[in-house]
Amino acid sequence: MTEPERIIIAIDGPAGAGKSTLAARIAQRFGLLNLETGAMYRAFALKALEAGLSPEDGPGLEALAATSLIDLEASPTGNRVFLDGEEVTWRLREKSVTEAASRVSVHPAIRRWMVALQRKLGEGGRIVMEGRDIGSAVFPDADVKIFLDADPEVRSQRRYEQIEATPTTRAPGAVLPEAVLKDIRERDQRDRTRALSPLKPAPDAVIIDSTGLSLDQVIERVEGIIQERLKLS
Repeated sequence: MTEPERIIIAIDGPAGAGKSTLAARIAQRFGLLNLETGAMYRAFALKALEAGLSPEDGPGLEALAATSLIDLEASPTGNRVFLDGEEVTWRLREKSVTEAASRVSVHPAIRRWMVALQRKLGEGGRIVMEGRDIGSAVFPDADVKIFLDADPEVRSQRRYEQIEATPTTRAPGAVLPEAVLKDIRERDQRDRTRALSPLKPAPDAVIIDSTGLSLDQVIERVEGIIQERLKLS
């Protein structure tokens, strides 16, 4: 039986699969710390943009990473994200930042740097960590590994509804569903074909296709898997 203080739950999957929502609910259910690794990539992308660096400039990004400090702090409403000591949480869903994040993340040097940071954040255990390579690269010895997937059309519709429901100065309807689907497909291509830690299920991950499932159904299934694997109530 796994000791509770060392629990590590890894949730991986493509963009728009619902990883963040699932991780938050699972963390709340079992009293674990939720670490959103995507926010770390977005924070670094924000710094790169403000420094005037191209997301394709590998050497420049590697040099920038050497002088960057990213940290996550849990709060009742989710992770607070700090970049070089300054909170940037509210800026990480800006379209330019999310687009840049998927591009900076393909560089092997940046992924190695991030993996080291993520391992440090989660070394104490009792965490739920979600991302795209948690079970395969960051914590290959995680106690429970979930790979959450869904058809691109379903994921893009969920992301579109999330965008429309988010308070912003953008006019309603300014973002088209077709554009969101295009972004999702391009992100999938980058994630699945990158040289280091491409997006794919870990060999021992439980794969859940949420295409035809509600959020509550997904959460119920994952809770059952965790309880069965770790003998938790």
